[in-house]
Amino acid sequence: MNKFLQMKLSFQPFTLQFKHPFKIAHGVRSSTPVVIVKIAYEEFVGYGEASMPPYLGESHETVIRFLEKAKLILEKLDYPFNMDEVLNEIDAIEQNNTAAKASIDIALHDLIGKITNQPIWNYFNADKLNAPPTTFTIGIDEPEVLKQKVNEAIDYKMFKVKLNGEDDQLIINTIRSITDKPIAVDVNQGWKSKEDAIRMIEWLATQNVVLIEQPLLKTNLEDAYWLYQRSPLPIYADEAVQRLKDIHLVKDCFHGINIKLMKCTGLNEANKMIKNAINNNLKILIGCMSETSCAISAAAQLSPFANYADLDGALLIKNNLFEGVSFVEGKIVLNEKPGIGVFPIDSEVE
Repeated sequence: MNKFLQMKLSFQPFTLQFKHPFKIAHGVRSSTPVVIVKIAYEEFVGYGEASMPPYLGESHETVIRFLEKAKLILEKLDYPFNMDEVLNEIDAIEQNNTAAKASIDIALHDLIGKITNQPIWNYFNADKLNAPPTTFTIGIDEPEVLKQKVNEAIDYKMFKVKLNGEDDQLIINTIRSITDKPIAVDVNQGWKSKEDAIRMIEWLATQNVVLIEQPLLKTNLEDAYWLYQRSPLPIYADEAVQRLKDIHLVKDCFHGINIKLMKCTGLNEANKMIKNAINNNLKILIGCMSETSCAISAAAQLSPFANYADLDGALLIKNNLFEGVSFVEGKIVLNEKPGIGVFPIDSEVE
């Protein structure tokens, strides 16, 4: 390697369009802003992605502003470098901005995998054959649209169904009129009280539901503990746990946690969260936002360590910009390509 050759960071905003309007407990939307990142070194290019759902509080403008600051750090780097050290420096630029930070983390891992000619699942010592099936997400909708969504994804082995405390039984009954496949329920903090939550969970336990995600307000850990003690189904924290430092807050009132690269700043911290969760006897769901196959494939590299995966973000959009991880009857299939295993399929990315 030429030690005088510096890395080059570039980035470009895009807007992802959903195939169907995406409704959860806190609203409905038809698109998600993303920023695609490239880090070049010699003949190698690492790809990364920042996806910004509304609750993260990031936007094209904030991500680009952050990346301009990160550029000053990254373009001083030569290979090899200390991943922890570099990402700690990136993390210290500003608070929050977790999706922006994740885009750099993903691109650096992709780059390292390409330089060392190994897939990132191997870099993390994962067994690719242990990758689980992904759930397929069904957003809140009218019964006829719900049926259409389920029929479009009927090959998948498990569904993730959004609920909000309004027409929950109607939604589940509609899906059950088509399929008896297992369901993971995601409430996105939508249930108003612990009493309502336990009544609904007891009914859901009779409907081949396997887990409940974030039933109550993320800050309401007292009621989460009450529910944890009584629930016949395992309860997973999502909004209540963002980063590694949050695990100690939830470890005694949830059965598992949902780890997302966009929440936790990327693969480096996600890997640490997985180890910490296992040490605290927590189950692991590796999840996603609405993302292209770039960020989905990055998260999939860690999926062999997870009990469940919800990595369908690229399946829900019309304009995927990359090809990467594939699915066979819903099972995640990790490829042997170096890095995160993706390549652009849109000429604007190359």
